[in-house]
Amino acid sequence: MAQLTMAKSINEALRRAMADDPKVLLMGEDIGKLGGVFRITDGLQSEFGAQRVIDTPLAESGIMGTAVGLAFRGYRPVVEIQFDGFVYPAFDQIVCQVAKLHYRTRGNVKMPLTIRIPWAGGVGAAEHHSESPEAYFVHTSGLRVVAVSNPQDAYVMLRQAIASDDPVVYFEPKRLYHAKGEVDLGVDIADAPPMGLARVAREGSDVTLLTYGAQVATALDAATAAEDDGISIEVIDLRSISPVDYRTVTASVRKTGRVVVTHEAAREAGVGAELVASVTERCFHHLEAPPERVTGHDIPYPPAKLEKHHVPDLDRILDAVDRVLDRPNSLTGVSER
Repeated sequence: MAQLTMAKSINEALRRAMADDPKVLLMGEDIGKLGGVFRITDGLQSEFGAQRVIDTPLAESGIMGTAVGLAFRGYRPVVEIQFDGFVYPAFDQIVCQVAKLHYRTRGNVKMPLTIRIPWAGGVGAAEHHSESPEAYFVHTSGLRVVAVSNPQDAYVMLRQAIASDDPVVYFEPKRLYHAKGEVDLGVDIADAPPMGLARVAREGSDVTLLTYGAQVATALDAATAAEDDGISIEVIDLRSISPVDYRTVTASVRKTGRVVVTHEAAREAGVGAELVASVTERCFHHLEAPPERVTGHDIPYPPAKLEKHHVPDLDRILDAVDRVLDRPNSLTGVSER
């Protein structure tokens, strides 16, 4: 086991995937000599050469189109989108080509393509640098969509994504790049939990708290704080948001009878809405209260000095927990049900 930051664990995953398979190559803006704006690919071009770690023009649609052609010919390209808000020029390629070619060719063409997206806010970045576009890709059939929350999952799930014959959109939370954790670099990815499997990050009995990505850490903090009031919160790290591991989710909700969903993306038509609808369909007779969502607001991402009011925090999550438990609101002292 090694103590690694999430950034370093992603770098190690890329290094080992490239060492194991000469068909794996990396593409993106400034990922070669510079090592990427977050230095995730630092040192990889000098180790594997400019033909496998490719500095591309600033043209996301062109990058993705080239990756589709490479995947078509048997390569396993890993594309880095420099920032979340820069993925939109490549949206047409992703939803019209990457997601559909396997189906369109009746299974004759595979798309073993991994799309790495530094994602979400909390780092004081400028406009277009703190977006949460996951719902667009979750809505698109033919894509796997995963979001990591810790260095171990970042390492294993990226290795699994690269090895998969399905296209994978791999979201990595920027504000966790420097978070450290134990990473087993010797793990056999075939023996590790599948990337589509959710993880019970903390067991509890009163409320199920569903989340993913950087919000997992906030959810765990909320669960610790709630414990002081005698409330037991079970935190589920979804890991995969398309497909969702509803077996793990529903087992938790049927145990607790109450559910809160939190994510940083906007509320309307977000992943949380789908989770609430699906949980209600599967667990209606087990629910003791209507599910609650704690999300970003339905606005363009705000300026850096205001983002603390936008990203769901411990207090907003605990207010939702109080509502599903029919406890007095922490601010007003009055029950909201």
